[in-house]
Amino acid sequence: MAVGVGFAAPLGYLVVRSAADAGTVLDLWWSTRTLGPLARSLLVATAAAAAASLLGTALAWVATRTDVPGGRLWRVLLPLPLVVPSYIGAFALIAAFAPGGLLAGPLDALGVRRLPAAGGFWGAFVVLTLFSYPYVYLPVAARLRQLPPSLEESARLLGHRPARAFRTVVLPQIRDAIRAGTMLVFLYSVSDFGAVQLMRYDTLTRTIYATRLYDPSLSLALSLLLGMLAVGVVAAERAATRRPRPAQAPLGSPGLVVPLRRWRAPAVAFVAARVGLALAAPVGVLVFWAGRGLLRGSARAGALVTDLGSLVGPAVNTATLSVAAAVCAVVAVLPVAYLSARRSRVGGAANALVVGGFALPGLVIALALVFWTLQAPRTVGDLLYQTRSLLVAAYVVHFGAQALRAAQVAVGSLPPRVGDAARTLGAGRLRRLWAVELPLMAPGLLAGGGLVLLSAAKELPATLLLAPAGLQTLATKVWSATEDAFLADASVAALALVVLSGLLTWLLVIRQAEALE
Repeated sequence: MAVGVGFAAPLGYLVVRSAADAGTVLDLWWSTRTLGPLARSLLVATAAAAAASLLGTALAWVATRTDVPGGRLWRVLLPLPLVVPSYIGAFALIAAFAPGGLLAGPLDALGVRRLPAAGGFWGAFVVLTLFSYPYVYLPVAARLRQLPPSLEESARLLGHRPARAFRTVVLPQIRDAIRAGTMLVFLYSVSDFGAVQLMRYDTLTRTIYATRLYDPSLSLALSLLLGMLAVGVVAAERAATRRPRPAQAPLGSPGLVVPLRRWRAPAVAFVAARVGLALAAPVGVLVFWAGRGLLRGSARAGALVTDLGSLVGPAVNTATLSVAAAVCAVVAVLPVAYLSARRSRVGGAANALVVGGFALPGLVIALALVFWTLQAPRTVGDLLYQTRSLLVAAYVVHFGAQALRAAQVAVGSLPPRVGDAARTLGAGRLRRLWAVELPLMAPGLLAGGGLVLLSAAKELPATLLLAPAGLQTLATKVWSATEDAFLADASVAALALVVLSGLLTWLLVIRQAEALE
């Protein structure tokens, strides 16, 4: 339970701090300085969640339930936009439309001399939708693979057309997966900072970051509002999904494949367009600007295009901080996984608190930790403020729930007879854990740790607020170069981050997930 309390501490601290001046907080919530950013946050998050819901569901159905050519390749490529952080996607969009950018030459040949500036609501909406749809695609695709073919076959025998069979039979079975994925997209969008900042779209997160120093009361009030909004969305989604267990296909049964016939070419074009826009296009823009910068060089001191070795330090910092966060997260949530897997009430309560930490935006967690260290006794504050330990703690609180789910699966898969046999042979509790249980749980724990590692490597707002002075990561390198309009430098750093994220995704997430199947 102490672990769960630790995960809930940031939101609890915001509540305590706000309760001391509740009148001021309520006044700030009803002021125009709050209502405008709140409305814009809800607008872009709702629009992105709705669009990602439709896009992710359609792509999942085409990739898993039809005879679309290259289906196996699409199933590998469609989740990969997850390795591209939203702020890199936003930067790629800005760089594509910048003067002299990738689109300038082709459009100039068509007579288009001036490109519109990428930004505002539509820029943020496009970026958040393109790079968050995998949160819907992944659970829906998994659910579609579990559906017994007999459901749709029975509907077809009753004379239902494919569209009606999907609406009346398939959709009710995948509705909870769609809802869960849509909730993740909403939380991702409402808590996003990098994309809306680069697009100059004033949401709650952008206002919180801008006012954190000169108006801390407003920043605190908006942080609490954003945290309560996120937790409320999670609670509503959990309440809406308390339903009977859906139908499952028998193990080893082949899934139903719908022939596309004359729709094969449009289906391929649809899937290829999404992969192109969400993966090939941003990577292509980054390669264009990075290549041009490397070829032309720069006379500016400290330019990345003339000193690629300066990326080594940020890359090492990114890797070490992410690995530390992954290890600490797995160690922290393993006791919670044991208790929750055994249906313990304490474990269930701790599980809810850990998930609540994931619901909080990284910016809110970082601000809460900053407020806490500044208000702590001077000795404690000096030891913690702007240290690697505090930054790793923020990563663990924010992404620990990702490790928890994998750990629960790993604990639940332990055969009881193995522990009984070890106990019969006289092995104590610690020896059973070290010699028997941990080796069996290793694939699941590595998969959960890999997800935390990947998320921590891409995290931006918490890193900006909590990193020690002088410490740079690949994410902060991208951010500082973009803010200074050094597009070639930003592209080089962004490519390094995308490559690192892609390798981590393949080695520690995809391969370990396959080991669990």
